[in-house]
Amino acid sequence: MTSGTVSSGAKRTAHKNHGSVRGARNSRANSPDYVDEQHHIREGRGFSGWLFVLPAILVALTFVIIPFINTIRLSFTDATFSNPGQFVGLEQYRKMLADDAVHTGLINSSLYVVCVVPCMVILPLILASLVAGNSKVLAFFRASFYLPVVVSTVIVGLVWTNLLDTRGLVNSILESAGWIKQAVPFLTDRWLLLFSAMAITIWTGLGYYMIIYLSALANIDPTLYEAAALDGAGVVRRFLHVTVPGCRSTMVLIMLLSSAAAFRVFNEIYVLTGGTGGVGGRDVTMTMLIKNYGTGLNAKYGYAGAISMLVFLIVGSLIAIEFFVQRKVDRDA
Repeated sequence: MTSGTVSSGAKRTAHKNHGSVRGARNSRANSPDYVDEQHHIREGRGFSGWLFVLPAILVALTFVIIPFINTIRLSFTDATFSNPGQFVGLEQYRKMLADDAVHTGLINSSLYVVCVVPCMVILPLILASLVAGNSKVLAFFRASFYLPVVVSTVIVGLVWTNLLDTRGLVNSILESAGWIKQAVPFLTDRWLLLFSAMAITIWTGLGYYMIIYLSALANIDPTLYEAAALDGAGVVRRFLHVTVPGCRSTMVLIMLLSSAAAFRVFNEIYVLTGGTGGVGGRDVTMTMLIKNYGTGLNAKYGYAGAISMLVFLIVGSLIAIEFFVQRKVDRDA
């Protein structure tokens, strides 16, 4: 028998064995026992997956979803601290729209967004561009800029309250330099107090948003900077034509985060005013109104719920607008 005949016979035998094995696998895959086995495996995986997410679902239900639904319910009642309340329809919303305190809160919160958000988008990007690198000196500056983020805003507010007091360090420095003749009322003048709170918010948030920008800068191709430098572009032009376009998506994200946080500002104003909302409540914000009406023995839960829903609608609208802007930026990128 020749070697060619042996080889061809071996091939036919191997092919026949492979076909029988494949047929056995197919028949097993189609068998009811195998189908049931796979079904039980998938059910087990699904059950174990639900076990992992169950704690998060319970936390969300307890602290987010159920309170949110209860707030909606309360906003249609006249519930107070001593009265469970009755259904009054849109009465609380009509009362809210005619309330001067709500008008003041809307103005202050909106002004907060208009002034704080551009600073939160631009200044951290400039800082991130300056401290981006691997040297120990730059690492020290990154840690220094991030330090205010890890400190409680209440503690920061108390420190700045002492600094901005009429007999505080800031006024002492200004008087010593001869720039002012009398103390500046940072904590009693409506607009000075509001802008002081904005400065504190910006100072405490710079490090957080700087870290986000640093991660975005790490994804920009270094050869783009080299090519721009070869074309004669200076530092400013490289920043405007390479850094900014490379961080557009991140800029929209930070705009979204900072606008939602700015409209819901509470700690800075609360600490600087001692919880009063300024002289005559002129520096009150929307979240402070919720606290004022929703706590204490004279709490008006129904009215506080209506104000909460107004804040939710405004912040939700801001997020929705910026979400669509984000999608457009991502498509154009």
